Amino acid sequence: MTRAHFPEIRGDSDSKAVSRRRWAVPLAATVMVATLPGRTHGLGLVTEPLMTDLHIDRVTFATLNFWATILGAAFCLPIGRLVDRCSASAVLAGCLAALGAVVVALSAVRVDPMTVSLPAIGTLFRSESGGMMAVPAVLFLLVLLTRGLGQSGLSVVSLAILGRAAGARPGRAVGIYSCLVAIGFMGAFLGVKAAFEREDADWRGVWAGIGWCLVGCAVAAPWLVRLAGANATCGGPGADAAGSTLREALATPAFWAFGIATAFYGLVASGVSLFNQSLLAERGFDRSVFLTTTAMAPLVGLTANLGGGWLAGLVSPGRIAGAGLALQAGALAAFPLVRSIGGIYAYAAVMALAGGLLTVVFFGFWRQAFGAAHLGAVQSSAQALTVVASALGPVVLATGHHSAGSYVPVMLALATVSAVLAAAVALVPVPRPADLVEPSR
Repeated sequence: MTRAHFPEIRGDSDSKAVSRRRWAVPLAATVMVATLPGRTHGLGLVTEPLMTDLHIDRVTFATLNFWATILGAAFCLPIGRLVDRCSASAVLAGCLAALGAVVVALSAVRVDPMTVSLPAIGTLFRSESGGMMAVPAVLFLLVLLTRGLGQSGLSVVSLAILGRAAGARPGRAVGIYSCLVAIGFMGAFLGVKAAFEREDADWRGVWAGIGWCLVGCAVAAPWLVRLAGANATCGGPGADAAGSTLREALATPAFWAFGIATAFYGLVASGVSLFNQSLLAERGFDRSVFLTTTAMAPLVGLTANLGGGWLAGLVSPGRIAGAGLALQAGALAAFPLVRSIGGIYAYAAVMALAGGLLTVVFFGFWRQAFGAAHLGAVQSSAQALTVVASALGPVVLATGHHSAGSYVPVMLALATVSAVLAAAVALVPVPRPADLVEPSR
């Protein structure tokens, strides 16, 4: 990576700081990978043995996890404000240490006699009458904190470091960041897989190991932030003075158009990913096809990340997001018509391409549109939207299938919404803060 990948933020004349800041993007990507235990795919690594060990049925755990995810989105806002007001090293170290401690505590949890009542989530679990469901209280609290500190809190810190380090032309930095995040998650999953394949390993030992790794990273966080020259890029006196406040950002059509559009992508991605095997089975394809498409999608997504980053320097974020949503709409609409194996692979590739483009937009848009001064608060609000939408995605797919006996109606409905949002983000005016206006050459 060269200095050209991470342009200088206006007003930063310290060449040594600029040279060091190139490491801020890998640091931001590493922080995002550290959210693993707080994400659905990460928690899914230990869900089955955890339920067996604690004698919890699938309905109970799914209800617990759903509400923990929804409520965990509330962590985005206060952590976003901390990012704007405190040093990056303090916020990062605090989040990593707290998440690590919670993960270690979760690895030690036992059968809990205390319960808390949560609303049942309807047809997803074939509970037509709704009502309340009792779930283990301590387990619910630990999963809630894991979601809030990981999926919500650390994601906000990562995006803030990226947003302020990328500068006025974030396209390349965001593209590289997206690829590093994808590669990092792949490596993390392979590491956990290798740990589980040890004969004496159980879920408690593996999960505790992840927690202690996070605590170790918390100890190293101040040094890593200084090495990357990122401390002044997240809040405090060294932060960029220009930029919209959260209230000003919320008052713009652009915030809501892009916020809802990227959150809707998260809704579709989470629902389709969770029920992908069932979706393909409805079209007549077996598990081997599901596994092939699952392995293929990340490679297409990585290519889309790099391509989207390159495009971000040439065209507006509205056009990139609009293209991604239009591709998603086309794939969703065409899915009920797919009959061949080639059609399935084309569908999976287009969905992955759309996801790669929309991911790049989400990572880079908020800095471009609203500046750096209150970036943590702005991004945290957008992140909260995506967390809630991702939790609702499986509910939407399952409810649609339960009502119609098929995924076709809900897929067509999602395609329609995606097409409408594609038009919205392509047409909405995007703010351009003064600190992002490039000087004449």
